[in-house]
Amino acid sequence: MVGKESTSNQNGEVIRERRTPLQFLKKYLFEGQALNENYEDELRKLEIETLPWQQRVMIKHRRLIGMMIPALFFHLFWLAYFIKYDHWDLFRIDSNYRISIMAIFGSLIAGLTSEGGGSVFFPVMTLALSIAPPVARDFSLNLQSFGMGSAMFTIFWMRIRVEWRAIIFCSFGGLFGCILSLEDLDTRLRPQVKKMGFVSLFFAFAFALFLLNRVHKRKTFKIIPEFCWWKALILIITGFVGGVFTGLSGTGIDICCFSILTLLFRVTEKTATPTSIVLMAINSMFGMYWKNIMITPINVEAWKYVGVALPIVVVGAPLGSVIGSHFHRQALAALNYITDTVALISGFAIVRPLDSEVVGTAVGIIIGGFLFYSLITWIGGRMLDTIVERQERNEVNQNEKEELKNVSIM
Repeated sequence: MVGKESTSNQNGEVIRERRTPLQFLKKYLFEGQALNENYEDELRKLEIETLPWQQRVMIKHRRLIGMMIPALFFHLFWLAYFIKYDHWDLFRIDSNYRISIMAIFGSLIAGLTSEGGGSVFFPVMTLALSIAPPVARDFSLNLQSFGMGSAMFTIFWMRIRVEWRAIIFCSFGGLFGCILSLEDLDTRLRPQVKKMGFVSLFFAFAFALFLLNRVHKRKTFKIIPEFCWWKALILIITGFVGGVFTGLSGTGIDICCFSILTLLFRVTEKTATPTSIVLMAINSMFGMYWKNIMITPINVEAWKYVGVALPIVVVGAPLGSVIGSHFHRQALAALNYITDTVALISGFAIVRPLDSEVVGTAVGIIIGGFLFYSLITWIGGRMLDTIVERQERNEVNQNEKEELKNVSIM
């Protein structure tokens, strides 16, 4: 007795029937993948049994192949490096096993949700393991470049639907935001402020998304509807702000883009989640390059942590993206609620000292972030009403034209 299904009787009356646990799991965890429409059409037209065996294998096992290719690629280089320089002793360091365990959960969450692995790595390393924020940030950027880069390949390989315009414009803005953050802002903020500011902003978004999803059967779009220049500008600004957060904590552009896509443009989480994964992969790669080449080499300690986590994340992140592509959009949203709430509670429990500046920053970001997200949710609702009215008006006009055409033929 997990939920309710709506059916109608012979008189047209709506009857509420309780949903069984199996029906509940099928709806929310096995909804099916949202593929590119062109690819879906191609699959429908194909007579798979008449194809050569190589093509049949590629189609029937595209999920497994999409995960295995990047995993094998990175494992070959990782093994060659560890064998040549004999770095196996890194696994014998007591504290490093925690990083490996964290990588399992972080990589799965990175592939499953709109939040990069840094949403787990950064708070756990800084709050629970007392690792300096710059080291945690460098670790997140490096590991996400490999893990989310692998997930990005899997998404492209399986032809999962993404919003390409968001990827292009948010990535453009994110590059400049990341540069500003790494070059200047990173040195201006206290470590405690970075820690609490990070978890507070994510919690504010999760709460706003939760309130929005309380509206059942709300209308969503596969991609941004009626795209125009000012929507492109909003995406560039969003990418810039997200790039700033990525430069501070190793992640941020993914959740910023996800919030604008879902709250303002009302794009379904089924599209927004893989889109945010691709964005985070691109921004992480750029951040790793800029920090390591243009500023100073990345902290040696961060590289050691990467060494014990890399073989895990290049499997976990693609696996998470495959699993998440089958989830219902509300199941994807629920994962955001859980991870962000846990991170906030952990922050208040662990961060020390919790002085007035740290607490004030956290509370201010939560209240300000919630008000901001509520505002864009309201604006998104007004935009949705306008779009729906325009679509209905166009349908009426089209029907009238068809009727006139039929009358003239008669």
